[in-house]
This record gives sequence, structure tokens and C-alpha cells, in this order.
Amino acid sequence: MTFQVDRADRVQRPSLSVVVPFYDESANIRAMYNRLTASLGAVAPDCEFVFVDDGSADATPSLLDELAGHDSRVVVIHLSRNFGHQAAISAGIDHATGNGVVVMDGDLQDPPEVLPEFVAMWRRGYDVVYAIRTKRKENIVKRACYHVFYRLLHAISDLDIPIDSGDFCLMDRKVVDALTRLPERTRFVRGLRTFVGFRQIGLLYERAARAAGKPKYSMKALVRLAVDGLISFSSYPLHLATYFGFASAGAAIALTAWVVLDALYNRATPRGWASTLVIVLLMGSIQLLSLGIIGEYIRRIFLESKRRPTYVIGSIRRVGADRGRESSLLE
Repeated sequence: MTFQVDRADRVQRPSLSVVVPFYDESANIRAMYNRLTASLGAVAPDCEFVFVDDGSADATPSLLDELAGHDSRVVVIHLSRNFGHQAAISAGIDHATGNGVVVMDGDLQDPPEVLPEFVAMWRRGYDVVYAIRTKRKENIVKRACYHVFYRLLHAISDLDIPIDSGDFCLMDRKVVDALTRLPERTRFVRGLRTFVGFRQIGLLYERAARAAGKPKYSMKALVRLAVDGLISFSSYPLHLATYFGFASAGAAIALTAWVVLDALYNRATPRGWASTLVIVLLMGSIQLLSLGIIGEYIRRIFLESKRRPTYVIGSIRRVGADRGRESSLLE
């Protein structure tokens, strides 16, 4: 496989770093690199490309290493296994050295051609420029799920997380430094980006269809990501358990009053087992739901208390001052 290569070496801190996680994306690497270099050639010719191999099982690692061997601006981070999309993004952000850092997906659904607009807004003084999706070229079920999730997150989050904004963004170096200093291990990058603040603006774009290959986010993974976002940035689920408790207590008081009044004035016979069974099932489901909500928060506390790393680096391929050297790191 051949690549269009610009051999310009970095002699100082690059103006821009582009972080792209890849997981079994061998079919998209060539197009991604070529479109990135074409889009940024005029606005950031000294840019750095930080490509993260998230434990891929196809030809992705070798293709990225080949690319790094031809272009000194390319840094390839090989994770020791598949840690997931958010962990891979975190690894790339932690090792990006540019004054600005772009985060985008490796399936070309985030079009590199809009990056000059990001750079223009950044140079006008905005610290974070994030993309807002106007359309999605995906199946109707996924579109509906995304639509519901973003609006639910916006409605119940403790932060004002923008609707329909994903991880695709450009962040100034001071924003990146603030993100990397955050101690939490389970990362939801778009929420953390909102948490650190600074001057932010959204740009509208149309999210393209996947260029090649199959989607790597299963429905189960999307649900897990949604739960992570809701639990990490909202206390509303805990309040919901409390509301269920008050509602069931109110219903119990009302039923008790009705039973007493009915016994005193109507002297009615017992109504049978159906109503009792419904009440028992209702109370049991409320208790189990409340325990599940509390359990999710306790699980988060447990994971954070163990202080395991978000990701483990197997090797880094960086050609330049230490030409061809590979290193093994634990992050």
C-alpha cells in the first residue's frame, strides 16, 4: 500500500496535533491520512498526527507503522489490547504535543475537510471548537437512539453538555492540559470537555456515512457508553430512586386510608389476591430498579478506588529525534 507523504520534519512544537483512534480500520487508514494532509496542508503544514491502534486484530498496526516510517509527523501508539474508544482517545490526547489538539474518529464519518473551519475559529480566540451533527447517514434505529440519548443527557446532566456534539473537536493546549490533569479513570471525553470550561463554540456539520468496513460500536457498547455518560455527569438517577420512594410511600398511605375507610363505612369483604399481587410486584420492581441505580454509582466508586490505568501502551512508534525507536510504557 502506498501513501501520499509530506516529509516535512517537525523542528518545534507543532501548531496542531490530530488524534485519531483506530480499531480494525485498515480499509480507512490510507484515505484518512491523505484527506488529513490535503485538508491541513495550507492551514497547519507542521501538524502532528497521533494515530492510536486500539488493539486491532487486522492489518491496522502494520499499516500505521509503515506510515510512521515515511512521515516524521506521524506518531503511532499501540495499546496492549482493546481498551475501548474513550480510552484510545485519552491515550492520544495524553501524548499529543501540539498547541491545538483535534480529536476525530478513524472511520471518516468525521470529515477532515471541515478542519480548516475549526482552525479558523480557534485562531479567532475560541479554546474549544466542537462539531454539532445536523444529519446522520446511519440506520433509523441508531439515529433514534442517538437522538434520545443526547436529549436525555442534556436534560438531566449537571452540566450543560451541547446536544448532538460528539468527540469531534479542536481544543487549545490549555484545555488539553486541564483534561490530562483530571484524576478520573473512566473517561467520557465530551463530558469532561464541557466540565473544564473555557471559551467554547459549536460548528454545524453533516456526519458522513462510514467510508469502509463495519461499525465497531455494537448496540451493547453504545448502551454502555450512554450509561457511562449519564452516571458520570448526572445525579438525577439517584434522585429518581428517591422520587420512586416518595411516590410508593404516598401510594401506600393513600391505600391504607382507603382500606380503613372502606372497613369502617362499607364493611366490604376483601377484594382478593389480584390487587395485592400487583402492589407486591410494583414495590419489588421499584426496589430492584433503585438498587440497580445505586449499584451503578457504587461500581464507579469501586473502579475509581482501584486506580487502574485507563489504558496500557504496548509500544510507541515515533520517527524523528529518536528515529525508529520503539518504547513500552504503562500509563
